[in-house]
Amino acid sequence: QVQLVESGGGLVQPGGSLRLSCAASGIRLDWYVVGWFRQAPGKEREGVSCISSSTSNTYYADSVKGRFTISRDNAKNTVYLQMHSLKPEDTAVYYCAADSHRPCGTQFYDHWGTGTQVTVSS
Repeated sequence: QVQLVESGGGLVQPGGSLRLSCAASGIRLDWYVVGWFRQAPGKEREGVSCISSSTSNTYYADSVKGRFTISRDNAKNTVYLQMHSLKPEDTAVYYCAADSHRPCGTQFYDHWGTGTQVTVSS
């Protein structure tokens, strides 16, 4: 059974940092494309960042470029999203998702976590 579990969300002041984790069981994440997505209240889910499987190329939405970094720890079977200089507009539920076939840039991934809340507020 495949399971993705996000953690690391919370309440942070504007300008602060958080590191989200996406821990997998039942699959080897290094064989999968892994994406981070977010959904704010009343808004559609959007892609935030993605890391490819074979080359570990990384991709970022324009809104987070230069502030967020996606990375893998294959020994821990975990993908991270390091977030700096957080803004109130980054407030959302953040989800990780993984797929063995689809590339970065799509939301039609096979496996999804249940999300972790990130709130940026003073």
